[in-house]
Amino acid sequence: MNAPQAAADEQDRLAQDFVQFAIDSGVLRFGEFKTKAGRMSPYFFNAGLFDDGAKLGRLAQFYARALLASGIEFDVIFGPAYKGIPLGAAVAVELARLGVNKPFAYNRKEAKDHGEGGTLVGAPLKGRVLIVDDVISAGTAVRESIALIQAAGATPHAVAIALDRQEKATEHGQDVPWSAVQYVQNTLGLQVCAIAKLAHLLQHLRRTDNFLQFYDAVAAYRGRYGVE
Repeated sequence: MNAPQAAADEQDRLAQDFVQFAIDSGVLRFGEFKTKAGRMSPYFFNAGLFDDGAKLGRLAQFYARALLASGIEFDVIFGPAYKGIPLGAAVAVELARLGVNKPFAYNRKEAKDHGEGGTLVGAPLKGRVLIVDDVISAGTAVRESIALIQAAGATPHAVAIALDRQEKATEHGQDVPWSAVQYVQNTLGLQVCAIAKLAHLLQHLRRTDNFLQFYDAVAAYRGRYGVE
């Protein structure tokens, strides 16, 4: 087996393990859920339910392994408020444990008018910045992070997320033929590292007897709203 194929197989195994972990943790659920875009989705991913030390620690391991496998290089980690703050911090800790020690920063939603002031906390933003968040829904949060990073004189370089939903974004209430992740890659020019994609979720459902019942609904949803 050649090196690229071995790397692809390892990333697939990592993604499958992550999907199972998300299901076991109650983070990935099946049923009927209304998305921000107003769609009725047969699954729901809520990273806020990685809500204890063990879950957060294992989640950080998945992020770190996916980042190292991606080959993306960066100089500082940025966790956008609010979900990105604990995610970015946990990923920084896990990368350091693996021998890749990177500075970490995050932002406040409101500027502080005393003490050190400002909206940025932690290490100075400089060089190539990696943004760590849970998902990219519309690209709005990424654009806000980009503005903060550029204002600090650094370069927005990449985004690490847990799940790429691989579905059409909406603009002005209308579906568009690209996803939020594709928008971040192609329009904003950032690399994106996702631990798992909707395609991996479908593979997992098809392979797992206990969840085969949900496969048709998720596949139909992807058929209607999915992107390549």
